[in-house]
Amino acid sequence: MRIISQIGNWFDRRLQLAAPIREVTEHQIPRNTASWWYVFGSAALTVFLLQLVTGILLALIYVPSASEAWSSLQALNHDVTLGWFIRAMHGGGSNFMVALVLIHMVQVFLFGAYKFPRELTWILGVFLLLMTLGMAFSGQVLRFDQDAYWGLGIGASIASRVPIAGPAIVKAMLGGPIIAGATLSRFFALHVFVIPGMLIGFVCLHVLMVLKLGINEWPMPGRLVNRATYISQYHELTKKDGAPFVPYGIWKDMFFAAFILLAVAACALYFGPFGPTGRPDPTIIQTVPKPDYFFLWLYALLSLLPPAMETPALLIGPVVVIIGLLLLPFLSGEGEKSWRRRPIAVLTVLLIAITLGTFTHLAGFTPWSPHMNAWSGDPVPERFLHGTTALQRRGALVFQEKQCRNCHSLGELGGQRGPALDNVAMRLTQDQLIRQVIQGGGNMPAYGKNLSPAETTALVAFLETLHPVGQPPAREAARDFVLRESSAHP
Repeated sequence: MRIISQIGNWFDRRLQLAAPIREVTEHQIPRNTASWWYVFGSAALTVFLLQLVTGILLALIYVPSASEAWSSLQALNHDVTLGWFIRAMHGGGSNFMVALVLIHMVQVFLFGAYKFPRELTWILGVFLLLMTLGMAFSGQVLRFDQDAYWGLGIGASIASRVPIAGPAIVKAMLGGPIIAGATLSRFFALHVFVIPGMLIGFVCLHVLMVLKLGINEWPMPGRLVNRATYISQYHELTKKDGAPFVPYGIWKDMFFAAFILLAVAACALYFGPFGPTGRPDPTIIQTVPKPDYFFLWLYALLSLLPPAMETPALLIGPVVVIIGLLLLPFLSGEGEKSWRRRPIAVLTVLLIAITLGTFTHLAGFTPWSPHMNAWSGDPVPERFLHGTTALQRRGALVFQEKQCRNCHSLGELGGQRGPALDNVAMRLTQDQLIRQVIQGGGNMPAYGKNLSPAETTALVAFLETLHPVGQPPAREAARDFVLRESSAHP
């Protein structure tokens, strides 16, 4: 014991960690906050540590290459000792982490823990939730199976709708115009380095804020938050009815965290790893790709929304929700904390839960694959060929041969699954047309393997002619800026 004490003192004189650790373990918490309702945050942190450990082990084998990613996961499933179990722990831990962070956010909201002086703690929590969802999405992409390929295609299609910055965002996501090896490299870097690094930083800040401001007291009806008096009242409460975090408050955290780890291991043993399903094949259009569980509601929403509502819902809805969450502690930073006297808060949580649950259930029935029920044998209307070049007419022939009108109408003739193409050049730039044809997106399959470069060039040349007479086709804002600058400064 004397030797251990001497070694400990040697390290402490150099690292100076004993005092901060003692401060953390002995800081006073309100006695009634040592409740089972307060264990979700520490459990989420425990699962995050599990994700780091299992992620490092998987990164030793996984190859972020379009040609090797699927095979390396198969090797983990069948050839590496306990590789399947580590994959299952990592995949199951992802779902548990998302669930725990969501439950923790709901608990904080209902208990009024976002109110003064914990506004910044809540804001950090919102960013932690977004990064957790980003980890879940990027992890699905790395499976690089049929679901991952089409899921990323849909994600790229969504990103391309962002005004002005859409094309640049897609190129940054994919590393080029199509999903390929560069895409996996970028998502591997995001999933393994960028997002976990940001999560570690934000988690440290979040824990620091909790330690500095104290754990939220149990919300008692009638105990109102007042900016002028709350801090003194809180310190008076911890002195009068407080207890050290260790051991009084930590044992439930440790017990619940251990239970969660056992639950993750049990699910890993019972369900096994997630995929990979079949190799990604963009030519298989009669497929029904499904995102991971916590994104099923979004999949159902996109499937059921009318086409005209998709872009506003995708671009405006998330922004409004995130801004609302960030402004919440400033709009409602004082007053009642107890959920018993905040019926609007309770009804809001119930409404959101029912809505998400309903859409998640509907995801099992919503359609995805294109219905090939139109006849593409009718010739392209003559008015779309008048005045075209030889290359553009060749593109019209490709348009016919590849049966594009099975899904798209032209001159009010053709399929209704995809949007009409009469004015497609007004909506998409040349680069966007190339990406959409080669890679696909939304309900459209990728035709990169079905078209030669010459056919793609000709088809896009024809599509660029589909705009009203007298109106120029869509062009990238950056290109217009360069042209204006070059004309202004010859």
